[in-house]
Amino acid sequence: MELRHLEHFVAVAEEGNVTRAAARLHLAQSGLSASVRALERELGAELFLRTARGVELTDAGRALLREARRTLESAAAAREAVAAVRGVVGGTLRVGTEQCMGAADPFGTLMAFGARHPSVEVRVEQAGSALLLERLRQGRLDVAFVAGPGDAAGLRLRTLAREPMVLLCAPGHPAARSWGRGPVALAEPAGEVFVDLHPHWGSRRVADEAFTAAGVRRNVAMQLDDVHKLLEVVSGGAAVAFVPRSVADKEQARGLRWVATVPEAAWAVSVAWPERSHPSGAARALLASVGGGGDRPG
Repeated sequence: MELRHLEHFVAVAEEGNVTRAAARLHLAQSGLSASVRALERELGAELFLRTARGVELTDAGRALLREARRTLESAAAAREAVAAVRGVVGGTLRVGTEQCMGAADPFGTLMAFGARHPSVEVRVEQAGSALLLERLRQGRLDVAFVAGPGDAAGLRLRTLAREPMVLLCAPGHPAARSWGRGPVALAEPAGEVFVDLHPHWGSRRVADEAFTAAGVRRNVAMQLDDVHKLLEVVSGGAAVAFVPRSVADKEQARGLRWVATVPEAAWAVSVAWPERSHPSGAARALLASVGGGGDRPG
């Protein structure tokens, strides 16, 4: 049984879809399917049920998944032990991050980390914070840069940066004149049409909590998965947004109007990792490089 076959099997099991797993592994779909079939032949058991929506694990597949993960973790630990004797930080580091994390700059951090530790293969996955937190718990990521409130049970977090949320609109929007007089109460834009990110993004969760706490029910007419598209929509003048200040400072937001709110809502960016697992040498090196505030359980 080859380790690569187990790695391929785990990827398909976690993605629930051969196409997504192939993209994650940077493999041709046909090659990945052939690898899984070879593993099934070797074990003499069907590991997946093929459905119209993707694949589902059989009982044999669920039993193998637990052991496959343990085997891959043991193999990674063995490689790390040898690398440590040689004084080299190596292995694979799976990192998740949101888009546009403001002052935390995870992509710059990862580029600098890769330059310092060229023996580490860094794999980056981009998604909303709620999804990243869940993937940490599932063991699919080693470290993640996350934002906003969320279910951080079983994880440790270290705050890296905090910044206020601000209201944003086009200069020709009717709200621009009244907002120009200074901080506004969260109840003031209650009747406006909002554009926002999907609920699994950190800034959306901060916004929802802030407006709920203020007793305001807002109209989110459009939900996106791209910050730059959000700014494009706001620039069109039909909707307003509630975003971290760093988003309002982006080049794509030039010319837009923003205003602080009372009470202030804060967006916090943190680095997170599983609480009960022993971080790999690569994960420990990355955590040591990011600094930040004190560690806390989720």
